[in-house]
Amino acid sequence: MITHPKTEELAESVALWIEQIRPSLDPRNAFLARVAANAMATIRRELTDGPAAEARATTAMAGVLGHDGDFAALNAELCDRIRAGELTVETPGLLAALRVMAMDQLAIDQPSYKHEV
Repeated sequence: MITHPKTEELAESVALWIEQIRPSLDPRNAFLARVAANAMATIRRELTDGPAAEARATTAMAGVLGHDGDFAALNAELCDRIRAGELTVETPGLLAALRVMAMDQLAIDQPSYKHEV
């Protein structure tokens, strides 16, 4: 049976290749290669960790809003209601939900970020 590499495996392979050639590049292109390798690593993390993070966010937002829905609809409603002042820091579960969502996004975007627990 023929199998193809998974998207996250392709992203990781490109990032590794960039890191292999980076030392031979002039300073400007070495910097740009580092940026490209970091972008590929973020893509890989988004592919591997993103679905679970989105599921946790969907569950958290549904809990705050009191109804189910898909991620995009819940996120739009949550933002609208915060913006309108309907949801505040006193809203039960809001800060906990926002923290879960922020920490999951940080784990994808900036995995070396050291936060206080």
